[in-house]
Amino acid sequence: MEYQANYSIWDGLYYHPHLFGGIMLTAALLGLSTSYLSGIACFPTIPYMLPYLGNLQKQKSGKKRIRVYMDGCFDLMHYGHANALRQAKALGDELVVGVVSDEEIIKNKGPPVLSMEERLALVSGLKWVDEVIANAPYAITEDFMNSLFKEHKIDYIIHGDDPCLLPDGSDAYALAKNVGRYKQIKRTEGVSSTDIVGRILASMEDKEVNGESNEMSRRSIESHSKSKHASNFLPTSRRIVQFSNGKGPGPNARVVYIDGAFDLFHAGHVEILKSARQLGDFLLVGIYTDETVGQQRGAHFPLMHLHERSLSVLACRYVDEVIIGAPWEITKDMIATFNISTVVHGTVSESESTLNGMVDPYSVPKSMGIFRILESPKNITTTSVAQRIKANHEIYEKRNEKKEASEKKFYEERKYISGD
Repeated sequence: MEYQANYSIWDGLYYHPHLFGGIMLTAALLGLSTSYLSGIACFPTIPYMLPYLGNLQKQKSGKKRIRVYMDGCFDLMHYGHANALRQAKALGDELVVGVVSDEEIIKNKGPPVLSMEERLALVSGLKWVDEVIANAPYAITEDFMNSLFKEHKIDYIIHGDDPCLLPDGSDAYALAKNVGRYKQIKRTEGVSSTDIVGRILASMEDKEVNGESNEMSRRSIESHSKSKHASNFLPTSRRIVQFSNGKGPGPNARVVYIDGAFDLFHAGHVEILKSARQLGDFLLVGIYTDETVGQQRGAHFPLMHLHERSLSVLACRYVDEVIIGAPWEITKDMIATFNISTVVHGTVSESESTLNGMVDPYSVPKSMGIFRILESPKNITTTSVAQRIKANHEIYEKRNEKKEASEKKFYEERKYISGD
């Protein structure tokens, strides 16, 4: 896999809470203005020099590169998964990720929502991932652990501070702990796959009409309400810094712009972003407000709110920058502000070309001759993923009840752990 290095030092992020009326928030690192330093001829900004200097020091000292391993199901992948892998990468130099097989997930947790192909695309698309091992076992067996150490040259096995128990109640990472090759990271608060399934089940209310379906929706919403504590995401500027790239477009860069809801981030999103990035030097992604998405798709949407969706997009290796709360209509002023060369839109989309009588959002870039339709590599959509859960709602409702109980216990007993 081709690895594209991205550093977690942030230069600037644009925030547009309603249409294009927003503010630009700039991180001042080391008390110095990066824009001031970059204006000095032949002098790179200090944030960009730090990773370079670190690499020089590492090469000079001749230290062995540390390879770390983290595995997971990565079903309904969200920014919590991405943050876990970001933390894991920080514990070494190269991150190898194991994606658990469909068969192992069925045996230990129940049927996955996403296929192995889709889960591999999502994991491979993360900026912190160097290598991926498909069909990894759910439990770290002695044979698999030895293959990690010998064949894949793994130094440490990583997992979160939340317990990972096998059906018999034993610790899935006991062997790694016993040999002293285990390291722990913090679980990301405020999100889980269980919580997301609950949101999807709750959204079923929109289309249910008969008594039986209404009863099913009522139970889904009650279940979702009970897990509200698990979805209490608190966005911070520090988390945005950790997910962001540390660079802006060069003076002659070809800036490509693509916008959308990017709700329930899936393999189709990864592939269209990859295709868009190949058209230029810098990919700017506009993420619609919750209000805009709700007007398009109904009161229960988006399933993930604006900041959650922004972090998921920022974690993608093909994305250079995002506009949080992008305008529905692309204006000439916006194109000039961001120096946009090309505006693209995929062939697979859940957004209508008009919204409550509004004009075509792409009318300006079309009139300027910079608009382009991009063939979507996959047909998957947020709705199609949600439909998989709705089609098997009884299975997922039962699984969620059990998972919500264990998550509630975890949050009640958890204590502060430094470092993330």
